[in-house]
Amino acid sequence: MSNYIYKDRMLEIIDQAFEVNADKIETAVDRFVETIIKDKIIHAFGTGHSLMIGLEMFDRASGLANVEAMVDPDCTMNFGTLRSGRIERVEGLADIIYDNYLIDKGDIMIISSNSGRNAVPIEMAMRCKKEGIYTIAVTSLRQSQNMKSRHSSGRKLYEICDLVLDNCAPDGDGCLITDGVVNGSVSSVSGMMLMNTIVTEAIKRCVDRGYKPYIYNSGNVDWADNTATYLHFKGRIRDL
Repeated sequence: MSNYIYKDRMLEIIDQAFEVNADKIETAVDRFVETIIKDKIIHAFGTGHSLMIGLEMFDRASGLANVEAMVDPDCTMNFGTLRSGRIERVEGLADIIYDNYLIDKGDIMIISSNSGRNAVPIEMAMRCKKEGIYTIAVTSLRQSQNMKSRHSSGRKLYEICDLVLDNCAPDGDGCLITDGVVNGSVSSVSGMMLMNTIVTEAIKRCVDRGYKPYIYNSGNVDWADNTATYLHFKGRIRDL
């Protein structure tokens, strides 16, 4: 135990997330390995704070290069948090976003939504199903199962995706209660831990098979040169 209650509680939740997702992590690693070796793209989508999981994976020093974060301006908080919170509930938007990216057969899609109840991530999963794109949800099963869907179908993200990773976030995404106030957000940290573990294990297993994945070097070390990597994915990852 430390002097910091958030750190201690967060480590407990991370351990819980790895325990409850043990088999699913293995399935995700296998999918990542297949996608890497076949030279396909891993797309990552989310709205609000959930998009940070995709950003953590995208164009990341020491990270996989065949990853695309789908950062749509309407789904970020750059133009107002209240605005983005309303927009993620709008039906029909996911198709517009999907059509603005280069998503091909054999690619996979990570969809992050802590509540899993809003229209845009739900419809992104639905569109992927229609197109035959394998989907992995990163969500709080506890919260999602306890809340009503905000989509006209009545469905939630975990009910649609091919594989569901539970970030183990409590209701309200806070792991602490201080003077009756919920605080200490969970979902970003636990989601990133799960995804970075899957990424690094997939890299290791690719190398074990004799395949060298494309990985970005940090642009802040003198020996870095990512030119060949950028050229390889240019035209397939929209925002490079």
